[in-house]
Amino acid sequence: MTSREPAPPVEEDEDVVVVAPDEQTTPDPAPTNGDGPRVSRRERARGVVRTWALPAAVGLLVAAVYTIYSLAQWQAFVVKSWDLGIFTQLASRYAALEAPIVHIKGPEYHLLGDHFHPLLVLLGPVYAVFPHAFTLLVVQNVLFGIAAAVITRAAIPLLGRVVGVLVGVAAGLSWGLQYAVEAQFHEIAFAVPLLAIALVGVLREQWRTTIVAGALLALVKEDLGLTTAVLGLVLAWRSRRPAMLWLSAWGVGAFVLATRVVLPSLNPDGEWVYGSRLDLAAALSDPLALYAPAKGYTLWLLVIVTGAIALRSPFVLLAAPTLGWRFLSAEPGYWEPTWHYSAVLLPIAYVAMLDGIDRARRGRVRWLRRYSRYAPIVGLTASLMLMSQLPLWQLTNPGLHFGAPREQGARAALAVIPDGAVVESDIGLMSYLVDRTDVHYLGNQNPVPEYLVIDRHGGGTPQEWGDVLQVAQMLHPEAAFELVHAQDGYEVARVVGASALDD
Repeated sequence: MTSREPAPPVEEDEDVVVVAPDEQTTPDPAPTNGDGPRVSRRERARGVVRTWALPAAVGLLVAAVYTIYSLAQWQAFVVKSWDLGIFTQLASRYAALEAPIVHIKGPEYHLLGDHFHPLLVLLGPVYAVFPHAFTLLVVQNVLFGIAAAVITRAAIPLLGRVVGVLVGVAAGLSWGLQYAVEAQFHEIAFAVPLLAIALVGVLREQWRTTIVAGALLALVKEDLGLTTAVLGLVLAWRSRRPAMLWLSAWGVGAFVLATRVVLPSLNPDGEWVYGSRLDLAAALSDPLALYAPAKGYTLWLLVIVTGAIALRSPFVLLAAPTLGWRFLSAEPGYWEPTWHYSAVLLPIAYVAMLDGIDRARRGRVRWLRRYSRYAPIVGLTASLMLMSQLPLWQLTNPGLHFGAPREQGARAALAVIPDGAVVESDIGLMSYLVDRTDVHYLGNQNPVPEYLVIDRHGGGTPQEWGDVLQVAQMLHPEAAFELVHAQDGYEVARVVGASALDD
């Protein structure tokens, strides 16, 4: 698995079932030196195919399952938040080689003033070819599939084909990634495969791969610069090369540059807005207040799916920055395992599990060497038991969760809004309009739109605001609007005097 000496054999007990690597596991194809036989390109290619066949199959499976779930959400008009609309506007701007000005966040709002995610420029070329909000969901699912493939590739030589594949599937369909898919697209989608690649690089002593992946990680989101800094420490320790600490310097530098320079300069309020949610002094003044059941549950989920042996690995230190800002925040939503906040923790946990097993096998603690045989099975059992509580389980009863009883009303509402119109909307139909119209969120101070759209059942507009004409009068008293559509809770009003379509 690495260039180190093989792990010593574990003592055999009659009552213990050994989980051992498959004897036929194909090693990485390696070029021979000048004294050995020459390996042809075709043989090398075949070796690569044999090595990656199973991991690629796992990655495709994970991406396909998540895409089926995303498609079910999309066809049922399930919109979890305004984030998909926000990142779709960002992708469309990058595709047009423009600055990421996102009107959903506010008039002329530069999204690099909200979070530091320059790596999202990679969405531009993809969106240019497939200009659709659903494209971002597929991109996220593929990125999660890549992470699963990378973890599978690392697991097979250590655990054998069967167990290695099962661990890869469990990592790809783990609870943190499922909740992220349910919450739809977020920038952390890029961090998941980068973390898997970086940590597997450390595991396999491929230092250059780790450095590249770790450096890119700091460009996904500002707080991940601190994760990169911890990665640099682990890398320097494992490689016994102090020069690797430059990766830590890069991570800290990226974090400081983002939070002290880029975000304040581009944010309308001139500050890093999310920094105010972390009150370290208040948290430390009352340590007992740091405990909350939701925090304990999140930690328990991380530990149990790895059979707890991940705690044997120093890789778990990479989870500290993410857990730190979440648990020190006064926002209860950050403590829960739901939404996308835990997605970056799962590749850390699963690669730490592989490292923990490898280290336990090499260690001198007899009971830990024995437990290393059971740890994958414990983790897989826990993952299986959790499945019925996770989002993908909704696919077992699509009629209940994705029945779309208001589909006709939603499609009729979309049909009355022309391409290129300036639209003000709540989150109800936002993601379905963002590809072909200029969408503004009705919670901001916006210019008078041509069309105003609300979803009275699930769009987030306060019920006390009334119908769409009352909302229009409240938001834009200087303009007159007329009702053009009302069906199944979806209501559309058009400003009087705008270029109208025939009803």
